[in-house]
Amino acid sequence: MRLALGPAQYYWQRTDINQFYEAMLSTPLDIIYLGEVVCGKRHELRAPEWLELAQTLAEVSDKQIVLSTLTLLESKADLNWVRKVCDNGKLLVEANDMSAVHILSDASLPFICGPAVNIYNQHALAHLMSMGMVRWVVPVEMSGRQLEDVLNACDKKPEIELFAYGHMPLAYSARCFTARHLGLDKDNCAYRCMEYPQGLPLKSQEGEQLFVINGIQTMSGETVNLLRHYPQLAEVGVDILRLSPQWQQMTEIVDAFDRARHHDLNPQLLPPGVDGYWCDRPGLELIARSGTGAPA
Repeated sequence: MRLALGPAQYYWQRTDINQFYEAMLSTPLDIIYLGEVVCGKRHELRAPEWLELAQTLAEVSDKQIVLSTLTLLESKADLNWVRKVCDNGKLLVEANDMSAVHILSDASLPFICGPAVNIYNQHALAHLMSMGMVRWVVPVEMSGRQLEDVLNACDKKPEIELFAYGHMPLAYSARCFTARHLGLDKDNCAYRCMEYPQGLPLKSQEGEQLFVINGIQTMSGETVNLLRHYPQLAEVGVDILRLSPQWQQMTEIVDAFDRARHHDLNPQLLPPGVDGYWCDRPGLELIARSGTGAPA
């Protein structure tokens, strides 16, 4: 299986972004996704800067560079941003909402459907493929059993990419939760989410970390980690594993998954994380504690 670095979810400073991707070029990743997927207000890198960075990485690396679009469009400026990404003229695009899908399809361009495009059965999959989809990033809450059922019912399959490590993107809202937490209006947020490079933890009254708040995005409170399931992922038919960018230890995360595909699977290299969704259980559960768990 190939390894992909998904688009960065958090709001980082421009220098940190550049240093992060420079470091990623020396890892055994096969695919790197670039672009703002959460909030169109984030301005450290706008669409032209993301395009420039993507083209630079494509020129100096043999990795596949993919551009990702915004997930929730709230203004004409957001739509214009999406159009610029889709019209880049060279690089494959990950569409994270249906406006991007239609722009790319109307231009007869191949595209990837991101995890926020709700595809849950073979009929939707076939329809999106008829529009030009060549890769499907599976919704984060889909279990191994469900994925296997969908793929077995397909006459033709796209490339299958699965979210395998990181805080899962669960929902998007027109309201900015980070701004609300800080007592600010969304229109005058002062870009304060940059102060939380790993998101803002949200705990229950009992102290359990339920979610991570990242601007308008709600993420899983715990990190999903499917490294233990590597053999089953291959059996089900997953082609690509998506590793979501982390503020720290990203190189070690990539290395652990790379070792697994070279027959050196060692789940102890990374914190256990959760795997409930993959096992057809609540997403915050850790099922494969012994490393022998399989899709339910």
